[in-house]
Amino acid sequence: MVRSKAVSLILVLALLFVCFCNLVGCSHRIASVDLMAGIEPRASAGVSGTASDGAKATAADFAFRLYRASYDGKNTLLSPLSVFVALAMTANGANGNTKTQMESVLGMTVEQLNEFCAVCLNSLTGNDDVKLTLANSVWLRDTEQFAVKQAFLQTNADVYRAGAFRAPFDKTTVKDVNGWVKDHTDGMIDKIVDGFTNQDMMLLINALVFDAKWATPYTLDTQVHTDDFHLENGTVKRVRFLSDTESRYLSDGDRAVGFVKPYVGGRYAFAALLPAEGTPVADYVASLTGETVISILKNAQNVPVKTEMPKFESQYEIVLNDVLSGLGMPDAFDPAAADFTGITESFPAFWIDEVLHKTYIEVGEKGTRAAAVTSIKGKGATAPDENRPQIVVLDRPFVYFIYDTETNLPLFIGTLNDPS
Repeated sequence: MVRSKAVSLILVLALLFVCFCNLVGCSHRIASVDLMAGIEPRASAGVSGTASDGAKATAADFAFRLYRASYDGKNTLLSPLSVFVALAMTANGANGNTKTQMESVLGMTVEQLNEFCAVCLNSLTGNDDVKLTLANSVWLRDTEQFAVKQAFLQTNADVYRAGAFRAPFDKTTVKDVNGWVKDHTDGMIDKIVDGFTNQDMMLLINALVFDAKWATPYTLDTQVHTDDFHLENGTVKRVRFLSDTESRYLSDGDRAVGFVKPYVGGRYAFAALLPAEGTPVADYVASLTGETVISILKNAQNVPVKTEMPKFESQYEIVLNDVLSGLGMPDAFDPAAADFTGITESFPAFWIDEVLHKTYIEVGEKGTRAAAVTSIKGKGATAPDENRPQIVVLDRPFVYFIYDTETNLPLFIGTLNDPS
């Protein structure tokens, strides 16, 4: 009898709990406050114009400096556009020597960065055949200690159409942030953060998705076959190859050959460069510059070129702190030297703790899917932390990129060392 009453009591309590949840909403929802709710994006100057050749060259130079410095001998894949946009957003909150260093690394003043990004983000659009989306968000710890400057949020709304959220930086925020990343990369990247420390105050994220069909897909059985791919260590892997005849042949003198394979519509294309026999791909990567690659693409020869390339899928992750410090912006990562007073003056020390970059690509018979996420984590502390050929067969390691054919600027740059 007692047991029966106890069970009845539990059932009643459970029913009351369900009713309470229905009233207050116990199902999961983003545990954050939308800080952009009262901020209307203003029209950005120059959005309807086009980027200058000088700005394009500068952006391309950054892309290949970043790639050269990041290459680690693996299946490296970066989206320099994602990193560039995330750093440009952050630079709007930098002052002093920190700002000077970031401008030097990115190759433009903050004002020029905003103008260039406004034009690029407005022009890099998809269509019915090509999906290209970029999304930005800023996540701020919900604490009275941390007051973010309204001007920083306004600029990110105006130029980068960023969402901004104040959140508790607990397990719910981890779920919310990773959910945002998964939603804005079509599920190709499902996690960017594992947890937060008490000093983590800000997370700035850029997400990019590219999904396009080939203009001429590999539809015939004869276009897909298994063959040998030769690794630089002498190992031979049996992999699936895709073969076709393209119409744009690339040549880098006697150093490399390659080809261009357009996506539907022709606005975007895949390009591959195969280093000359005997040239390690690392040595070729080390020689690439934005100027070199733009020249190679501009001088593509309109001749038939028989091509073969592996069908592959690759994902990559890198923390860019050391890379960016080495390129010339160490102060941003130094609690004692960083100056982000354009973001907040709540702490004597506020610095970038981590620049994390994740990418994914899938190249197959029908087309290409690719995604990238760049997150910049800002820490705040009351005191500095002390711890801190007319035939091109891609049957050996090669460099590849997805680029905008109107500007020749790369969206993704990769190296395939092992397709398996």
